[in-house]
Amino acid sequence: MRHSFFCIDSHTCGNPVRLVAGGGPLLPHLPIAERREIFISDYDWIRRALMFEPRGHDIMSGALIYPAYREDCDFAVIFIEVSGCLPMCGAGTIGLVTAAVEEGLVRPRIPGKLSIETPAGKVDVEYDKPGEFVNAVRMFNVASYLHAADVEVDVPGQGALTIDVAYGGNFYAVVEPQKHWPGLDGMSNDDVADISRRLRDTLGPICNPVHPEDERIRGVHHVIWCDAPTSNNADGRGAVFYGDKAIDRSPGGTGTSARLAQLHGKGRLKVGETFRQESLIGTIFEGRVEAEATIRHFEGIKPSVGGWARIIGHNTIFVDDRDPLAYGFQMK
Repeated sequence: MRHSFFCIDSHTCGNPVRLVAGGGPLLPHLPIAERREIFISDYDWIRRALMFEPRGHDIMSGALIYPAYREDCDFAVIFIEVSGCLPMCGAGTIGLVTAAVEEGLVRPRIPGKLSIETPAGKVDVEYDKPGEFVNAVRMFNVASYLHAADVEVDVPGQGALTIDVAYGGNFYAVVEPQKHWPGLDGMSNDDVADISRRLRDTLGPICNPVHPEDERIRGVHHVIWCDAPTSNNADGRGAVFYGDKAIDRSPGGTGTSARLAQLHGKGRLKVGETFRQESLIGTIFEGRVEAEATIRHFEGIKPSVGGWARIIGHNTIFVDDRDPLAYGFQMK
């Protein structure tokens, strides 16, 4: 049997986003967090086929859009990528909004604004579309917070590191320069991936966070390595690691949100202030602390992240059962 998927491919500040506009499975009309669980259980082969090689690669990310269950949202989304189905993806949101609006897949109730039902919660979006194209998107992300500060982790081969654990739609280990990690300069992508895996494996038994309002969101799967910027237009630089090998080419949407929450939680960023995050390739997201927020017993923030995306093509993808590599592979 051959399955076909029509995709709109784009990139958000350098990171790929594949919007599956046709061929996705029909799912029951339930809250998108519940539909995500069904997708993971019954249709994960679609994620693997579209994200892994030979149709994707180690950095691939994407999304499928569905009718919203919530009455206050325009549509719902399931995020797919090499590491799984994330509760939230910031670069993915900016990319899918750009593609969906430019291609007429969604019609906002209020021009220039959208509300999206994500598995992590409602995400509001504002976009600038003066003519045919979307110039920029700002997403008002889910409430974010500093989960644990100054966690001591003895990373094999690296030494003792002091890290913070913050939530920005996904849980992050946030690392800043210190004795046993002087910073990003001189590190290759392979270096970042290697130390990230060792840090994550060591951190798991020490700090394994669970979101206080949704126990399905748990565990530190992302690491953000924070350093001084190289651009005069940025306030900081970050390398976001996820999956087994992936390093975000964008500054990271949920990563920037987690960074904002960490800085605010440690008294280094106030409500109304901005923090411009630079990626490893020099692209920039503008983060802003919009307001304070309470997440059960945690004090956090409502962050927003602004960036841009560009459509790079239309892509009809076949997944054929006759193909022994139909459902994708990853090189170890």
